[in-house]
Amino acid sequence: MADAELLFAEHRQGVFRYLCRLVGRVEAAQDLTQEVFLRVSRAGVPTSDPAGARAWVFRIARNLALNHLRDTRRQPVPAPPADRTAPAVQELAVALAQALASLGDLDRDVFLLREAAGLSYGEIASACDISVDAVRARLYRARNELRVALDGPLSLRRQSPISLNGGEWT
Repeated sequence: MADAELLFAEHRQGVFRYLCRLVGRVEAAQDLTQEVFLRVSRAGVPTSDPAGARAWVFRIARNLALNHLRDTRRQPVPAPPADRTAPAVQELAVALAQALASLGDLDRDVFLLREAAGLSYGEIASACDISVDAVRARLYRARNELRVALDGPLSLRRQSPISLNGGEWT
């Protein structure tokens, strides 16, 4: 069996990044990351190749995140009021979060497993229980949908020039 401590050391950051993007809250991602590795330490870690163990860890993370999202949808929390003075980086972060939320669940998972966690296509296929060809197709579709969804916010940022006005950037 692979050592749970070794899996924690190797995959903690990737699992956290994935969960952070998926659930959208740092505190929840920290709690879920802790729960992932608690379950890893309690379970018999697969003795297969390292890629198989990595996919297994991310499958646990994905399942916990989906349960968390399902539970929070039952008890929605009101959104804070919009801040009209938010800097461009915050506006872009909000646009990205909305674009990710507009993706289908599996497409979003595939995209985040690839881009936030850095899993290979084979590892994503194993974690999501789909074929490698399905991973390619879903990743292609997700990237195109995100490109379209973010085209508006990004093009507005490109059109508004940054100027130096009295020593301050505006």
